[in-house]
Amino acid sequence: MHNEKIHDWYMAYSNDVYQYLFFMTYDHELAKDLMQDTFIRGFEKHDTFLGTNPRNWLIAIARNQAIDYMKKKKPLTYLLEQATGMHTSEAIPDQMINRAESESELYRALHKLKRSYREVIILRKLKELSIAETAIILKTSEGKVKTTLWRAMKALRKQLEKEGFVYESIR
Repeated sequence: MHNEKIHDWYMAYSNDVYQYLFFMTYDHELAKDLMQDTFIRGFEKHDTFLGTNPRNWLIAIARNQAIDYMKKKKPLTYLLEQATGMHTSEAIPDQMINRAESESELYRALHKLKRSYREVIILRKLKELSIAETAIILKTSEGKVKTTLWRAMKALRKQLEKEGFVYESIR
């Protein structure tokens, strides 16, 4: 029963967990590794799950996995790794190139924000979690989520403008 439930959760939520971790780390391979660690941890701690929303519980575990990884990693080395190797030289249609460049600029700007801003933007805007769900994952109040999101979006706009990116609507 225990194994089946974890398997079902993996099938249902692995993409959400992976996307969250990718936005946190900006590294596909690292996100995959941390996702695997998240589900292993979920399997090990299954008895502690008391809630009704396994997705939020797993994302909270993923958040802790990412934070633990970043704390262990030397900050300068981590930043250098994140700043290199994210370019593609494949020939693709112009529209795809423009879209990829825009997304890449957005992810780069997002990655330059402090972690608390990045986390709240990822959870609220990219993963589309509610304020209440975000507050639970971040272990904070709903008011703090709202304030942090407002400040984070302001910082993201400023970062995008600093980098010369013209955006249509960042709210």
